[in-house]
Amino acid sequence: MAYQQAQIAVQKTEEFEQLKSAIERVFGSEALAKFYRRLESKDVRAREFERIVNSGLLEQADATLARSGTTARELYGSLSLSDQALMREFYLERIEQVDAKAREKFNKVYRYY
Repeated sequence: MAYQQAQIAVQKTEEFEQLKSAIERVFGSEALAKFYRRLESKDVRAREFERIVNSGLLEQADATLARSGTTARELYGSLSLSDQALMREFYLERIEQVDAKAREKFNKVYRYY
């Protein structure tokens, strides 16, 4: 029997979707290279989601989020603990889906040390 993750309902759907959309825009566009360069310059690893959110790096990479008047930090902070866990999991899954060439080019942000 294969492992199957339990489905947890999102409580604050609007805020969750707004932050999720920003992450999708960053990872689904040319903004990814810009985002990774910013991570490198600030010595932040790709898996440090809360540090990325708190430092404003998502807003710098996603113009739509920057124009929305709400920061990623505010959105993430407004989520319940279970919603925050789901968002972290979504983000971590998304960084693992980045193609191998980009991961190799920006291997510094993927390092664990």
